[in-house]
Amino acid sequence: MRAVVLADVNRLEVRDVPSPAPDRHEVRVRVAAVGLCGTDLHIVAGHANYNRDARGRVIPFAEEPQILGHEIAGVVEDVGRDVSDLRAGERVVIDQGRNCVSEHRTPLCEYCATGDSHQCELYREHGITGLPGGFADYVTIPAVNAVRLESELDAAEAALAEPLACVVHSTALLMRADARYSLAGNGQAVRTAIVCGAGPSGLLFVQYLRRVLGFQGLLLVIEPNARRRALAERFGAETIDPVTTDAADAVRVRTHGRGAELAIEASGSGPALAGLPRLIRKQATVLLYGHGHEGVDASVLNLLQFMEPRLVSPAGASGGFGPDGRPTVYVDALRLIEQGKVEVAPLITHRYRSLDAVPNAFAGDHRLPEYVKGVVLL
Repeated sequence: MRAVVLADVNRLEVRDVPSPAPDRHEVRVRVAAVGLCGTDLHIVAGHANYNRDARGRVIPFAEEPQILGHEIAGVVEDVGRDVSDLRAGERVVIDQGRNCVSEHRTPLCEYCATGDSHQCELYREHGITGLPGGFADYVTIPAVNAVRLESELDAAEAALAEPLACVVHSTALLMRADARYSLAGNGQAVRTAIVCGAGPSGLLFVQYLRRVLGFQGLLLVIEPNARRRALAERFGAETIDPVTTDAADAVRVRTHGRGAELAIEASGSGPALAGLPRLIRKQATVLLYGHGHEGVDASVLNLLQFMEPRLVSPAGASGGFGPDGRPTVYVDALRLIEQGKVEVAPLITHRYRSLDAVPNAFAGDHRLPEYVKGVVLL
């Protein structure tokens, strides 16, 4: 099969590689669409490498080239001999994470046993931790990692079930533990929520808060890009342009000096991270969702820590498992898209029609002012 291989930092090559046949509990999926994620951009640029050996040592790309891509929708091509609930031709989205349940391990580790599958003690991830991902003709995965579509949803939209699942998981963490200010109805209610960054994840947070959780308070989005601000407003937020105004001053005006009880950092911007203390109330909740934060050191956290916020730091789309072993968070996210409760089509601004287009997609399209989300179609 053909695949886009990351052979070194900023070096993507289209190559012929083997396509593993499915083992007894696996399926091979023909990739139909795969989203371009900020995590992919960080890995290609050399800012991150999550492929490590048994001692935790980073394995260089030149030593073990990687096939990235973890937001995957496709069609079942063939199934292992013990797979009875999927058949060739069925359309699916993929949970890229391998955990105790998907690998049929017993007993379950403590994380899988409590529904925190993304923290499985033996967790590995297609397209992120070295296992081959979706920038390829096929991907072979555990059968329970394939979630069947129940509609004629466009494959590009279906691929965004993965980032929405991460948002669903993150918001569940916000609502799980005790906090001074709550979205869940216990304690004092969150009056103002701020989302820093209106990239794909920030826009999904806006929709999830408004349309799924029914949040009725003031929802502010801080975003310099005009197109993204327009989308945030379409989905029910008020916006602030940090280029033309001081964001913290604008928040103070709109909250009558109170500040926000909830801040979601979804930008990965170093200045945004450094600016959080000026946006929030003491003992607010801060969700650290974005990654990267270049240009700042850990000292920017000093003022934040002084305010005693509740810090929540999610990773991936953890959750429980259904009776068939499938990941409930992915199922929930896919159904939200299929039912039209969360719109993802307006986020997709760039569609790439072949694997050959992938290297150019990473060459700078994501920096264009009209870019929000790219998806590769095969």
